[in-house]
Parts: sequence; structure tokens; C-alpha cells
Amino acid sequence: MSKLRLHNTFSGFEFMAQPRVCILRAPGTNCDHETALAFELCGGQPTRVHLFELLQRPSLLRDYQALCVPGGFSYGDDIGAGVVFGSQLQGQLAETIGEFLQRDTLTLGICNGFQVLMKAGILPGGGTTWPPKANEPPPATLTWNENGKYTALWVKLRGQSSKNVFLRGIDEIELPIAHAEGRIAVRDQSTLDHWTAGGQVGLCYTDANGHVPASGELLPYPANPNGSIANIAGLGDPTGRVLGLMPHPERFLFATQHPRWTRLGLKGDGDGLKLFQNAMNYFRAA
Repeated sequence: MSKLRLHNTFSGFEFMAQPRVCILRAPGTNCDHETALAFELCGGQPTRVHLFELLQRPSLLRDYQALCVPGGFSYGDDIGAGVVFGSQLQGQLAETIGEFLQRDTLTLGICNGFQVLMKAGILPGGGTTWPPKANEPPPATLTWNENGKYTALWVKLRGQSSKNVFLRGIDEIELPIAHAEGRIAVRDQSTLDHWTAGGQVGLCYTDANGHVPASGELLPYPANPNGSIANIAGLGDPTGRVLGLMPHPERFLFATQHPRWTRLGLKGDGDGLKLFQNAMNYFRAA
């Protein structure tokens, strides 16, 4: 089952079990502990699962309601960010991933995890187009930043999709980014038009005043830190149950993680926690 509901027959009340989250890591992943903590803080039951373990026993994924591919440098990004990891999901684990996407599950890819979802072909179509057709060029990819450099800074973002589970109730947030290959590039304009019409554009970079150019004009660096088309920072699938984003929500779980928390008088939760809370609330709402 994807949404676990357990019944207490003695007292007569009903309660929801902790949603189980697979934090899928590979050689080079380095944000799995922070990501697991984020889900745990929101009432989930995360388990850090090594890719090799899943390759050995693919049926493991049936035990989970959510899948998250965290950030880092899987396989050292030696032949491109997320390429090797993505090829393993698309190859040896194609049937397992397909089965998971067809269930009422959630999938999240953060930074390198977003790159993995794109290279694997899980995004942009999700389960509606999985597995991707052989020898057919992908409609979009994540490639090198316009400045050609690894870039780490804080960015302002605006939620663009009301249908994506992870982004419910999110209007403006601020998160850190840290990547070299975060620029979304599309094969043609029709791809972008399709995303926009289907509510798949999840998050966009904004200017200092929280505005996203309606015309699609690119914001200058550092507002748009990588030159991503239409200022896109996060992309979902047609169902709203898959999200990939370049910023790191797991690095802003507490107000004190913001570099200007004292000057801004920030207290309590960081902006990033909301994405994980939305995911866990999805299973409790059923």
C-alpha cells in the first residue's frame, strides 16, 4: 500500500502510520543525512538505502511510500551530473521504478537528485512517459551554468504550481543553491509551453522583490544563478507527485541556518521544512 492506515481495534480509533521514505544514495551522495532528518522532523520514517542494495533486491522499494534522491556528487559527476545514477534507474531498475511511479507515491529529487531524475527520464513525464523510449532525444536536460562555474549562494524563489504536492501553500521562499550543472535547457519552445499549460513548472527564481518576469525574460545573475530557461528552479510531473529542484530545502530546516538570521530576526523553522511537511501531510490526508 502507498498510504498506510492502521486500525487500533482495542480503543476504536484510527491513526496513520509514519510514511516510509527511501532516501536513495549512491557513491558520492553527501546530503542524505540532512535529507533524512528533514523527513524525520516532519513525522516520516526515512531509511538511507544504498543504490547497490536496491540493485541487489529491487523489491525493497515496494516497502516505501516516498522516494527521495538527495544532493551530492553521485559517481563524482565524472561523465556528467547524475548521468551514471540515472542510467542505473533507467536500466537495471526500470521495472521497479515504473511500478513505484504507478502507485500513489511521491518522488523528490534535490540538486544532484534532480539531475538524476532528468537523466533517468523520470522527469518531466513521470509515470505517464516511463520508461523513456529508446533512442528518442529527451525533451529537456540540466546542463552547465551559464557562468561555467560551480556556484553556491542563496536565492529567492516563487511557487508556480498549485497542483504539486510538495509546493502546496508555498508562495515565496528562500533557499541555498550549490551546483555547476543547474541550467534547464529545452529541446524547443513547445516543451516549455507544455510544462506551463500543465502546471509542471514548480519553482522559479525571482528578483530581489520577489517578482518573476511574466514575459519569460531571464533574470540576470545572481537572481537566476545558472541561466535556466524561464528562470525555472524546480520542475514537476503531470500528476503533481514528482518534484525535482536545484535549491537545497534540506539545508534550511531551521531559521538559524540562514546567513542573516540575526539581522532579519528569524526564528523557528526554515523555509525548506515546508516541502517535507507537505509530503508527509499528503499521506495523512487520505
